[in-house]
Amino acid sequence: MSSSTAITNIATLVTNDPSLGDNSPLGLIQDAAVVIDGDRVVWTGESSKAPATDNRVDAGGRAVLPGFVDSHSHLVFAGDRTQEFNARMSGRSYTAGGIRTTVAATRAATDEELERNLTRYLTEALRQGTTTFETKSGYGLTVADEARALRIAAAHTDEVTYLGAHIVSPDYADDPAAYVSLVTGEMLDACAPYARWIDVFCEKGAFDGDQARAILTAGKAKGLTPRVHANQLSYGPGVRLAVELDAASADHCTHLTDADVDALASGNTVATLLPGAEFSTRAEWPDARRLLDAGVTVALSTDCNPGSSFTSSVPFCIALAVRDMRMTPDEAVWSATAGGAAALRRDDIGRLTPGAYADLLLLDAPSHVHLAYRPGVPLVSGVWRRGVRMV
Repeated sequence: MSSSTAITNIATLVTNDPSLGDNSPLGLIQDAAVVIDGDRVVWTGESSKAPATDNRVDAGGRAVLPGFVDSHSHLVFAGDRTQEFNARMSGRSYTAGGIRTTVAATRAATDEELERNLTRYLTEALRQGTTTFETKSGYGLTVADEARALRIAAAHTDEVTYLGAHIVSPDYADDPAAYVSLVTGEMLDACAPYARWIDVFCEKGAFDGDQARAILTAGKAKGLTPRVHANQLSYGPGVRLAVELDAASADHCTHLTDADVDALASGNTVATLLPGAEFSTRAEWPDARRLLDAGVTVALSTDCNPGSSFTSSVPFCIALAVRDMRMTPDEAVWSATAGGAAALRRDDIGRLTPGAYADLLLLDAPSHVHLAYRPGVPLVSGVWRRGVRMV
């Protein structure tokens, strides 16, 4: 039998329901409470009006937010790329080719080593408030290695993405067309049972627009919904292809034309921004302000991976987005919670309203603004996932 818990004496509660509290997109309620029954939120409102429950937790005048929704990560891998990072910070620019280093290490790892690595980073992310995460394959690039990566990931999350089209496999360097055939054929057949999503790195040095369209279309025929690594390193067709195919998200969105922005504003595709990648590669920042002012739905995610963004910290990405991508603190928090949920086409996470999963975090601060105001400080002091306190 489930038991009910009221978290009371919350200084600021972020609900992400604009019909509540201050009627802002964050739906802020001051001096608030939230009631959990089983794995769901059943009530939110003023602390003085909280109904009777089996248990009470005193928030002590701190802020409560929905758990972070990290909608873009690459966590099934082995090894690291310390030497590459060190060289890049000494003047070498990042290119897609560095992925091959991780491919070699991942292929050589056992299943146990890959899962141990995955759970290590999931635990790390949970301590920082992430309660939902998406993760991808893409470091195996053989039928067997891609399928095992997805099988391992699927034991830990429902949000699993097939990314056989991360780069052309080194085994097919002289015949990219044959690799596209593999990705859309035998590899897709082996991987589709474990995945919800299909992704492609549409970029110079990876896959062009025609190849990306063929890969995503094949995935859709197998029941997988597209996501796209789009316009990260250069201008290209990725964003408009994502909108054309009704992809859930176009991720990175660093180099955008006016037509790209217009396409995102007119479609259902979320623009997922990944500031950890720009931070770790000294690259140009995405212009979040331009997207938001155009009416585009924006998500924030870590892009946690060993090559270009080796961080699992959503709070760090929020601080970067506010400081360097021209987002307000409110916009960044919304994008890391409700925005991430939108990028996963979910309405049962990323908000704290009746019926949503009881995924929430307690900040050792009176306001969500402190996530950007106090960058680098470990403010997350409690995390509940599906109604169970994990931190």
